Amino acid sequence: MSIPGTSTKAIILAAGVGARLGVESDDRPKALLQFGGKSLLARHIDILAAAGVSEIAIGVGFRADLIEAELEAISPPVPVRLVTNDRYRDGSILTLWCMRHEMDGDDDILLMDADVLYDDRMIARLLASEHGNCLLYDGGFEPGDEPVKICVRDGRIVDFRKKIEIDFDHCGESVGFFRLSPETAGALASRADDYASDGRIGEPYEEAIRDLLLAAPDGGFGYEDVTGVPWVEIDFPEDIARAQNEILPSISRDISGDK
Repeated sequence: MSIPGTSTKAIILAAGVGARLGVESDDRPKALLQFGGKSLLARHIDILAAAGVSEIAIGVGFRADLIEAELEAISPPVPVRLVTNDRYRDGSILTLWCMRHEMDGDDDILLMDADVLYDDRMIARLLASEHGNCLLYDGGFEPGDEPVKICVRDGRIVDFRKKIEIDFDHCGESVGFFRLSPETAGALASRADDYASDGRIGEPYEEAIRDLLLAAPDGGFGYEDVTGVPWVEIDFPEDIARAQNEILPSISRDISGDK
């Protein structure tokens, strides 16, 4: 679903090596892992195009040539361009910094991790949300140091990080998809520039989002609860197995229309 009177651009972060997958990645970017005969990248593009997204920019680095070849093979139905981070091994904040000009405009932005297999209802929830700046919250996660957590107190997001040191009413895992207003997207581009200028290139890109979230006087960000909607972020070999055996069969429908 697109929002009447607005244009939405998707920015997909796909530059990383995926070292934690080891040999499971087969020297490919994680965005090219295939499930059900279709790469994660092809699934992203099909879902976004079906939702009415007007254009897609992809931050690439590791084996960008393979991503370019995949795009040629699938012939995307919407304009797609690649933005290269040559220093992709230095961390995701640099990829966000390389995408800063993509966030400086009048479009609403969907900022997305590339390494997620998910039901298309995730994107529908973001686009239909009443919150101009929105995170996706999954309350059914397993606690630990790995998930990036969204912590809520009195109905407001009060922190957004892997390690939380404040009190909260409840917390959930971030799916890694964000809807940003044009103003907030521009502020995020400036914040990424600050990180790069300060030499804080080892920080995860979520830290820049957290800075904006905590600085907003009225909260500024809302969330949509997607607990129970199938998805998995693919970081480890066991995530591939879960994606294949649990998430893929649970997805409400294939993008091709097959049930």
